[in-house]
Amino acid sequence: MTYLILPLFLATTALAAAPAPVAFESFTYTGHDAVFDQPLPAGHFRNPILAGYNPDPSICRVGDDYYLINSTFAHYPGIPIRHSKDLINWKLIGHVIDRPSQLKYDGLGISRGIFAPAISYHDGVFYVVCTMVDAGGNFVVTATNPAGPWSDPIWFDIEGIDPSLYFDDDGRAWLLNNGAPDGQPLYPGHRAIWEQEFDPKTMKLVGPRRVLVNGGVDITKKPVWIEGPHLYKRDGWYYLCCAEGGTGENHSQVILRSRAVTGPFEPWTGNPILTQRGLNAHGVGAVTSTGHADLVVGPDGNWWSVFLGCRPYADGVFYATGRETFLLPVQWTDDGWPRILPRGERVPLMAASPRGASVDPALPPLTGNFTATDTFDGTTLDPSWIMLRAPKETWWNVAGGKLSLVPRADLLTGRGNPSFLGQRLKHARFDATTELAPPATAGTSAGLAAFQNENHHYYFGVRRTAAGLSAFVERNSGKESEVLGTAPLPETTSIALRLSGDDAKLSFAYATQPGDWHVLVPDADAKVLTTRVAGGFVGAIVGLHARLEP
Repeated sequence: MTYLILPLFLATTALAAAPAPVAFESFTYTGHDAVFDQPLPAGHFRNPILAGYNPDPSICRVGDDYYLINSTFAHYPGIPIRHSKDLINWKLIGHVIDRPSQLKYDGLGISRGIFAPAISYHDGVFYVVCTMVDAGGNFVVTATNPAGPWSDPIWFDIEGIDPSLYFDDDGRAWLLNNGAPDGQPLYPGHRAIWEQEFDPKTMKLVGPRRVLVNGGVDITKKPVWIEGPHLYKRDGWYYLCCAEGGTGENHSQVILRSRAVTGPFEPWTGNPILTQRGLNAHGVGAVTSTGHADLVVGPDGNWWSVFLGCRPYADGVFYATGRETFLLPVQWTDDGWPRILPRGERVPLMAASPRGASVDPALPPLTGNFTATDTFDGTTLDPSWIMLRAPKETWWNVAGGKLSLVPRADLLTGRGNPSFLGQRLKHARFDATTELAPPATAGTSAGLAAFQNENHHYYFGVRRTAAGLSAFVERNSGKESEVLGTAPLPETTSIALRLSGDDAKLSFAYATQPGDWHVLVPDADAKVLTTRVAGGFVGAIVGLHARLEP
């Protein structure tokens, strides 16, 4: 009998000791960047079309419909897929990776994982090829409905990153990707673009692999990081469009062409077809790091490009918004070469839309200045929320107009799946506000977090101990976590927290009565959230967090 009672006693004790979930009543995000203050004329769109962390865009057209995807690294769900009829108004319709069983995120740094997915369509089937860095390599998934469900991955036994698929007029398909050069690299950053035939019936690569581009458009100049290849066909020419120069300030887009899909490919003497390197990166409206473009025929019959770029707020290199998605028309020269922007010309932050399309105010805003509030109505999370790595348990719940998070031991500093849900940071000047019921269990905390990576983030929390409630601001800036400020709080049923960004500064305030704000930390360093300080490839996300106190 003792053996039966003991497990029951232990289970009952563990159940009693489980921390109570923390209920968040709302989350409000407001952006107010000066660059977005200028009114948008009718028939125009605003760049970036996807503000905030939306790098490595890939696009495909199916009839009159357009589908756009982006990299998500170790954030989950992975690879958002958006739909548009006009290239201007985009609606999130799902994620390609939305089941924890599809990919293993265990132990990944936040800038590993899903690199540069590419989307294509052929004969009733959508294809996404991608690289899962440090967790499996290159793979393909398929769907007949782009909103999902998507298949489990089928893996390719090839080295490298950035695969893309091209389906030719004769029904044959070709996989391209960035890989190591044939033989020893001649210099740091020496890479190549490889091609191999893909059989969509067996979902396997067949035949020989061949190098299409060695190093870049001119190997004598030691070009670095040729990557992100895409193939297109126009007027009997095969065009190979690639990024070159690395994804930082020297990023560029280059073009080559051939009469045969297998090459040889000749580079254009007018390369690059897009770059912002060498331009003044300071001041309102500056865009840097442009590249990783994909081209598509727009609804107006003209060619258009989507590409990534960055908007620095200081010194030309500091931004927490990450790499964003931009849109521009493509101009073709008389002798048949595409150009996105002439060398030395800045990326415009407003431009005329295809066929005069205007922004639909009924859709959730993806760029510009706006206020968005989630009051957690319904029973499921809005699909714009993302987390760190794939979950192994359900620690969140939406019901009764509240989002409840279970405080757990997984920390933002670790490589697990903490109780944290974030939204992409879209502005250098912003306010993020939440209202929550203070934690009910001693040894737990909950509040707002602004996260760049495991070693660079802020946590603005409300902590319950045996002595009562307190507010605190904690920073991790590559060293041990440090507390920047604390304040005792009265017992209350609701508290509001506000995190505000003003370019290089962050401020943290709380209110136990509506509108009665108290600033706890006025001028924390926002550069902690930038890739220049933190490294990596992602933008910052801001959202709601609960934890067991370490």
